[in-house]
Amino acid sequence: MRLVFPYLAQAHQVLHSLPIAAAIAQRDPQAQVHVAAVSAAQLDFACRLIERHAPQARIAFDLLPLGPGDAARLVLGWGKTHFKQYTLLRNRGYFNGFDAVVTPERTSLFLRRIGIKAALIWTRHGAGDREIGFAEDVREFDFVLMAGRKIEQRLLAAGLIRPGAYRSGVYAKFDWAQRAVGERLFDNDRPTVLYNPHFRAALSSWPRWGRAVLDAFAASTRYNLIFAPHVRLFDPPRAADYAALAPYQGLPHVHVDLGSERSIDMSYTQAADLYLGDVSSQVAEFLSRPRPCVFLDAHDTPWQHDPNYRFWALGPVLNSVARLEDELDRAFEQQRAQVVAQQRYVADTFELEPGPSAPRGAEAIIQFLRAGRGAGRIA
Repeated sequence: MRLVFPYLAQAHQVLHSLPIAAAIAQRDPQAQVHVAAVSAAQLDFACRLIERHAPQARIAFDLLPLGPGDAARLVLGWGKTHFKQYTLLRNRGYFNGFDAVVTPERTSLFLRRIGIKAALIWTRHGAGDREIGFAEDVREFDFVLMAGRKIEQRLLAAGLIRPGAYRSGVYAKFDWAQRAVGERLFDNDRPTVLYNPHFRAALSSWPRWGRAVLDAFAASTRYNLIFAPHVRLFDPPRAADYAALAPYQGLPHVHVDLGSERSIDMSYTQAADLYLGDVSSQVAEFLSRPRPCVFLDAHDTPWQHDPNYRFWALGPVLNSVARLEDELDRAFEQQRAQVVAQQRYVADTFELEPGPSAPRGAEAIIQFLRAGRGAGRIA
């Protein structure tokens, strides 16, 4: 049985499936597990994670070849999805050699359109409520892993998954990411706020209010700030991006990270005392330990009865940042009233049994493929 775990996008997706690759390699000696990436940096990140967490796992690491100038094409304006599809097409022969492709993103469904017969297995990356996780093309996957019943029920209701072709109760990122109380980032006793705006302009607070938020914290004598946006907001972060934020970086109570590994491994969601954001699914990970949340609605969203904004019921939703510090104070004061709702949300989102969940996902994939129920060639 030959399986490949491809990484075509940003590194934040790696932790959502790589622990499953390691678990398969450790549990099934007949499985040939490959990890493939489009850049040496991605491959190095995956190698270091395996060395740290599963050094006994027998995994082959493959750098997907690109033609001269291919990386430049992405920088010069190719859409991210276009570039990923191009990468898949260019490496069609490579992917044709596998029985299953296990992916955290949906662009890999393009393999079906270019004639690849392998089973396509989706691990998802994140456990948020946005509609992107419940798109119509989810039904094209042969097998799906998910964190809990919230996602399971919604996918079933939409007819996007079928019994026998999914496994709930798997969130592999929790196995390897930092889940303990976070490190101390500031040499003071102020509460620490994580500002985590989304990258999509139509949903994000950043284009309209981002600078005002940073200015408010720069002037604050009451709060620390970790500014760690979704990694795709500055993708990749360049020297000019950090230079534009220089007035904030020199402050002892402000920490700026536009896309390091610490921005994706739960370091900041565990270090913060309050989550400030808009629609990123990182809020679900933050709430694994209930704490105050404040949400920024920069688009006058009719969210109250929209399942895509279910998490906005877990803290105040602001339509202005004019009195931001006062709203943060109020969120801390009112947190006791939010704890039960936050705990219920987490229990519904992450329906996880004790212990690591990647082995459960690995076993489910192995059984599915051995039964020959997917598009792959396992009998």
